[in-house]
Amino acid sequence: MNILVTGGAGYIGSVITKKLMEKGHNPFVLDNNPRSNVPGNFQGDLADTNLLEKIFKSKRIDAVIHLAGYIEVSESMREPLKYYQNNFCNTVNLVSAMLRNNVKNLVYASSAAVYGQPETVPISEDAVKNPINHYGKTKLMSEELLESCSSLGLNSVSLRFFNASGSAYSLGERHSPETHFIPLLINAAIEKKSFKVNGNDFPTKDGTCVRDFIHVLDIADAHVLALDKMKPGFNVYNIGSGIGYSVLEVIDVAKEIIGRDLEIEFGSRREGDPAELVASIEKIKLELGWEPKHGLKSIVHSALAYRILRD
Repeated sequence: MNILVTGGAGYIGSVITKKLMEKGHNPFVLDNNPRSNVPGNFQGDLADTNLLEKIFKSKRIDAVIHLAGYIEVSESMREPLKYYQNNFCNTVNLVSAMLRNNVKNLVYASSAAVYGQPETVPISEDAVKNPINHYGKTKLMSEELLESCSSLGLNSVSLRFFNASGSAYSLGERHSPETHFIPLLINAAIEKKSFKVNGNDFPTKDGTCVRDFIHVLDIADAHVLALDKMKPGFNVYNIGSGIGYSVLEVIDVAKEIIGRDLEIEFGSRREGDPAELVASIEKIKLELGWEPKHGLKSIVHSALAYRILRD
């Protein structure tokens, strides 16, 4: 299939694009990152509706994987308009262009942030959706858009990521500035700097946030499977490991793998951070036959290898 991957030059998108090629698909990347400016790909923005028309008309796109968007929780609280414009309004642009060009299959990169502070853990797909930050709200609004457009013939799968981590194909996390937990942790250990933990007063077993970490390769596999097993209408699945680790537990694993101690500083909570996010993955196991293959140690090993490689 000819597949348009929005945000395909980013961390997760680049791994998904590689996986699609492995499986015999023909991906086209649309990204505003200059790295996407290679033959067959498009450098640009979903706000550019003329560019979207050009892509759909010239490349005979069969399906779309939509990852493009801003992803930082704390930034979304400071700059909400930026997030609503890019994450939601540009999704409207994309879906509109798809339907105008009779492209009916979409896999959407959503987020566990749609749940907010969950009432029960692990979190199932039918749990109450009550996002507590603007990033999560834009993801939920986009899901509601996709569900509404099923009446127009759109088939879509929303994959709610938990904490995407690790590296594959010599591709890994390299944000500027870096804000994600595991690469920051590895950077601190390698550079022999102290590591700041955001909050140690959460209602969890050791006072630090509990999160569900999922390897980027497992995420890529889920996208390919969602395309291959696309069903009519709107469908949603959690993408996680089903296991929760506290920040301090992850630090202990990283110290063991890196073979180096780490000085810890405790700071205040970040606005919009729930205490515990752990996925129930029973639905996607049952309906799509997907389950994670890589655990936390594999995630940290691969992230460390990437950090060493890029140096």
